[in-house]
Amino acid sequence: MAARRGVRRALVGLLVCAALLGAAAGAGVLWLQHRLTGNIDRVDAVFTGLQHRPSRPAGPARRAVNILLLGTDRRSEVPTTGSLARAPAWLPGEQRSDTIMVVHIDADRRGASVISIPRDSWVQVPGYGSAKINAAFSFAGPSLAVATVEQLTGLRIDHLAIVDWSGFADLTDAVGGVTVTVPSTVTDSARGITWTEGTHTLDGEQALAYVGERYGLPGGDLDRVRRQQNFLRLLMESSLHQEMQVDPKMLYDFLDTVTRHLTVDSGWSTDDMAKLALSMHSLRSADIRYLTAPVAGLGWAGDQSIVRLDHRGNARLWAAVRDDRVAPWVDRHPALETPPVVN
Repeated sequence: MAARRGVRRALVGLLVCAALLGAAAGAGVLWLQHRLTGNIDRVDAVFTGLQHRPSRPAGPARRAVNILLLGTDRRSEVPTTGSLARAPAWLPGEQRSDTIMVVHIDADRRGASVISIPRDSWVQVPGYGSAKINAAFSFAGPSLAVATVEQLTGLRIDHLAIVDWSGFADLTDAVGGVTVTVPSTVTDSARGITWTEGTHTLDGEQALAYVGERYGLPGGDLDRVRRQQNFLRLLMESSLHQEMQVDPKMLYDFLDTVTRHLTVDSGWSTDDMAKLALSMHSLRSADIRYLTAPVAGLGWAGDQSIVRLDHRGNARLWAAVRDDRVAPWVDRHPALETPPVVN
């Protein structure tokens, strides 16, 4: 199976879910909320006992929402997240958070940003010292992952969402596949797959291979992050097309797929999700910016290959997020934004 070959990358359909709910009529949202409530799996005590948490910003920025999205690299024959889970989402030392994204939803709900933190970023993990950021999830689960991201960014995380590799594959299949552009032929030596120059319409299994590649890409793992972001953008665009917005059955089937694979913190009620979705009714895929935390370079820590973050650049980026001014910050730093075509 793909899982045994290490095809284990995941992206999260939560933002898609919220945007689609927001596109539905008010009565439709309430109906979907009722029908889908039982689908979502929840994890308890994510924020319980966290110390020295960042404070919420003052003024209008206080209404912004920060969601930590994690895709796990757990090698499991059965789903580990969502209502279909047949194995725990986290076991000590069993898996790391292979994909780490902060989704910032603007206070006025007219924009959003998806900010990737490279999984090999060398950071301080509370209680464990220096380590790769993805190790926090392995050390002590979702709570430590939240604490590590909060310490790194100075952001207060409002909610957590986790999905495993099978959820990502099913989301891709639910929209009938996603078409990507490969700018030049590359070979993934780890999987024995060659991606030829041109366009490719990918099903779920192919998508996992595409977003999981790093060998053969010029930027290695950093290019893999850009692929993940670009694929999420394309998935959003596929999901938000007009046909799905006006076809209740298509909308429900897709949201059913999203919620069946989703695990969120127990404090995030379905009612709160619906209210957030309704507040985002004007959000379009073009209003979402995709970028990666600034990187200073690559290096080694002992026998571990690591990503060294640009501390000054990160301080400025996360300050812009806290101030709810991401879009103007990205406009001034266009090189950090994920382009429409990636390696």
